[in-house]
Amino acid sequence: MSDWLEAALPADEATLFEQHLNFCDGCIWYVDQIRTTVATVGRITEEDVPPDTREKLLTAFREWKRT
Repeated sequence: MSDWLEAALPADEATLFEQHLNFCDGCIWYVDQIRTTVATVGRITEEDVPPDTREKLLTAFREWKRT
C-alpha cells in the first residue's frame, strides 16, 4: 500500500491494486485512514512534540529496532 500511495508500484501492480480497491470496502477505509494519518503527521513539527513524548517515542523505536 505504501508503494501505491507513493506512486512507486510498477504500472501492472498498481492496476491490480486499484482493481482490488474497487471491490474491497475494508481496503478503501484503510487507504483513507493512512492518507489522513500522513496528512496529519506531516503537519507536526519537532517543536510540537513535548520533550517527554519525544523521548518515549525515541525509546520505543530504539527497542523496536532491536527486536
